[in-house]
Amino acid sequence: MKVSLSWLKDYVNVDMNSIALADALTMAGLEVEKVLNRYDYLDGVVLARIKKITPHPNADRLNLCSVDAGETILQIVCGADNIKEGMLVPLALPGARLSGGHKIKRSKIRGEKSDGMLCSELELGLGLGQKGIMSLDPGLAEGAKLAEALLLSDILFEIDLTPNRSDCLSIIGIAREIAAFGGTKIKYPESSFSNTENFESDTNIDSMISVVVKAPLQCPRYAAMIFENISVSHSPPWIQERLVSIGVKPVNNIVDITNFVMFETGQPLHAFDLNMLNGSKIIVDMAKDGEPFTSLDNKERHLSSDMLMICDAEKPVAIAGIMGGLNTEISEGTTRVLLESACFDPVTIRRTAKTLGLNTESSHRFERGVDPKGTLTALNRAARLISEIEGSRLVQGVIDIGQGDFDPLPVDLSVDYTNALLGVNLKQSEIENLLNSIEFKVEKNGTRNLLVTPPSFRVDIKRPADLVEEVARLWGYDNIPLTNPPVPAADNLTSTWVEARYRIKKIISGFGYYEAITYSFIDERASDFFSFHRDGEKRDSIDILNPLTKDQGVMRRSLIPGLLETVHYNISQQEKNISIFEIGKKFISGNSAELPEENEVLTCLQTGVAISSTWNVKGVDSDFYDIKGVAEGLFSALKIDGANKELRPVFTRLPDELCTYTRPGYTARILIKGELFGIVGQVASSLLDIYGIKQPVFVLEIDIQKLYPIIPDSVLTLPVSRFPAVTRDVTMIVGVNIEAASILEKINKADMDLIQAVELFDVFQGDEVSFDKKSISFRITYRSDTGTLEDDLINRMHKKVVSLLLEEFDGALP
Repeated sequence: MKVSLSWLKDYVNVDMNSIALADALTMAGLEVEKVLNRYDYLDGVVLARIKKITPHPNADRLNLCSVDAGETILQIVCGADNIKEGMLVPLALPGARLSGGHKIKRSKIRGEKSDGMLCSELELGLGLGQKGIMSLDPGLAEGAKLAEALLLSDILFEIDLTPNRSDCLSIIGIAREIAAFGGTKIKYPESSFSNTENFESDTNIDSMISVVVKAPLQCPRYAAMIFENISVSHSPPWIQERLVSIGVKPVNNIVDITNFVMFETGQPLHAFDLNMLNGSKIIVDMAKDGEPFTSLDNKERHLSSDMLMICDAEKPVAIAGIMGGLNTEISEGTTRVLLESACFDPVTIRRTAKTLGLNTESSHRFERGVDPKGTLTALNRAARLISEIEGSRLVQGVIDIGQGDFDPLPVDLSVDYTNALLGVNLKQSEIENLLNSIEFKVEKNGTRNLLVTPPSFRVDIKRPADLVEEVARLWGYDNIPLTNPPVPAADNLTSTWVEARYRIKKIISGFGYYEAITYSFIDERASDFFSFHRDGEKRDSIDILNPLTKDQGVMRRSLIPGLLETVHYNISQQEKNISIFEIGKKFISGNSAELPEENEVLTCLQTGVAISSTWNVKGVDSDFYDIKGVAEGLFSALKIDGANKELRPVFTRLPDELCTYTRPGYTARILIKGELFGIVGQVASSLLDIYGIKQPVFVLEIDIQKLYPIIPDSVLTLPVSRFPAVTRDVTMIVGVNIEAASILEKINKADMDLIQAVELFDVFQGDEVSFDKKSISFRITYRSDTGTLEDDLINRMHKKVVSLLLEEFDGALP
């Protein structure tokens, strides 16, 4: 927010320089981002006296002016018709930048050089913007800087307010803060107003307009006045000056007064051309879905039923709290004005502004909350100013719908709680004085408590912690003693899980995967794919109450949707070979009112080619076994394989009915000790269609929250056997649905210490084998640590293994 020092001084005495004031405001919680002199842009403008005027030899409407700029005589080409010899004028020298940002350059105009530009009030951004060359007091000295000669100096503060401080979105709000830390009193402008005095109109407002509020929750208060015999023209110079000081362009007297009062008090107002309102009625109601409306910026917008509108008897005339309609705009022909001052629901205004992409000074204030008791105060302030327009008449009476108790509730504040929270030792009286300085009503409630009632403009004060914050900033953050937290002498050990997470990231990155970070909010359509938990139980989605967009309406039940968004984006950028992973939390709703489960998972996605084509190598597309290999590599790197047979991961087919987001028949479960640790498979095409992905995508999901506890802290090493290994192959015919993993697991769990390794090396289905059978071949490695194995022992042991398998899996030898 921009605040002019000269405007501030209308309401509060400021006895500190601009830098000190900026520091004081910042320490009071109102961060000053910039301190500027409004007239810095006039630094390159000096006073010059016109010595001689001669016609331009190559242009009928231009003149050559010889001007005295103090230390030198310059030639300036000028086309203004009000210049004359001896006239003292502003001269913008080369390099000067005027109010519109235009940079002055030395140039040639129709063959004649011009060493600058003689300026009008409009070009300098001064006065009422007269177009002719500005005429200055002839007694001023040539060469003097214009800003210094005219005593032009005004400091502009740019303040970054936190969303809770809506009370400071006004000049008076900032002045109130200055008065508090400066120990002075604020001078409020006169706002009390009797609308029957000094006016000749005998008409009462109730006979001219009626107001119906059909949405009282969205509009708790609505007030209005009517003015007749209005003459729309320029506003008084002092109002224009105040608006220009904060960068607001004057429009006309009615619009300028509503803007002036809004920036002065923080209460937005809106003026309607009463002659353009049909049916002598104002209706505050929700819009109709799809209803078109043309706002003051001349853009047609389509409304929805959650938007609050101001309507007459036939049509909408304003988007409540945001912008008026073109159909009731104040124009030069306006003679009767309905002036509105209201209090609107912040959530409704913010939602409408975001949906329409229409952010205004008015919506900015209503979104943060305005003073409900200030509605009539601002209306009366504007009425006083409009009454000064010559010939205007204020119709008797005021409409005020929603009159009621807008008094804030008192908050009980403990002195001990305040001191404990801030680390200070303030007395009850000191806290009372601090809060009194910002117009809080404070009553003692015993010796160690205060009953504090905030003023109505402090809509952000609801609880004791809010009051403690006020005490802290008023007491001064610099006055709160600095204390260091106790640090134990021993170094804190890094969490084992933190180290394990880092190891997992490093391992997966080593496989050529890139880490991604995605939102925890996803599209509800994608969330439906994950509605069934892996235990087969259906879980409800966790909805976001105020989603940023419709595509981020629910909490993620899987990391897959966010990663698929990333895959889609990369494919759209012609990057089709993608390997990415993320470690993050998914949110599973509980079966009661308890908080949702938050499980940390690792999710990897791979798509495109696994091996790129080169001159001597044919490209290979990614498939199920590539990403399964990543899982096996991860377990191997974490030492969760081999040494402890009980913790050896087993990959087994996931039943088709549980493949809600993966392709049936192409998905495996990862089991450790019979417990589900994750899945690996191909993403279902129906899920890919949501993201517009046309190529196969493979996924690996591991519940690393379960994985952390079984990662060994140390590695068990065994000496390498000095004796040779012996291998034997076994080929057997089994049912087509028998999984190789189950056969491998059976061999590994066989009570035979001499089996060192088992490897699947061939699977065959074809004409030579029955359609419901398959041929599967394994290579078993035998080795002893104590001696060389003899063939007879190996053959007997191998025969035992084969017999075990044939019996267990109803197999046959080929």
